[in-house]
Amino acid sequence: MNILGIAGWKNSGKTTLVSSLITELTNRNIRVSTLKHAHHDFDIDQSGTDSYKHRKAGAKEVLIVSSRRWALIHEEAEVSKPDLTTMLGKLEDTDLVLVEGFKSLSFPKLEIRREDSSGPDLAPNDKDIIAIVSDRPVSEHSIPAFDLDDIKGIAEFVMKTFDLR
Repeated sequence: MNILGIAGWKNSGKTTLVSSLITELTNRNIRVSTLKHAHHDFDIDQSGTDSYKHRKAGAKEVLIVSSRRWALIHEEAEVSKPDLTTMLGKLEDTDLVLVEGFKSLSFPKLEIRREDSSGPDLAPNDKDIIAIVSDRPVSEHSIPAFDLDDIKGIAEFVMKTFDLR
């Protein structure tokens, strides 16, 4: 399973980049899955729905199924940091998994930078960053850098890096 992280600080555009890459890569017949880390409680079901009522009543797992999609909601009894390997094991085999978040773990990543970024550049201290995507000039010359809007170029780089054809 090929794994590529999209790392960056809050509001740097990670989700926008992931969405754009998904569109570009799937248009090239690359099968893509995503894994998104959330830093807080989140709901994928809405208040008042049957699945929401099941979960709130105490169900450990709720599996929602329709003819077009399904979703599994698993409630943890204790607060624990999700294990990336375990979570990746829950996905079907695809050509590429784009991971948004988990920036402190070791796997290949693209760093996204914006002019108004809220934190320091990651690449100088992260050997797993294989390219930088930015809306400003990049000082590192030892790794590839792409303009934030160069989705086709980024997709080509990803396909070449993971030998996806």
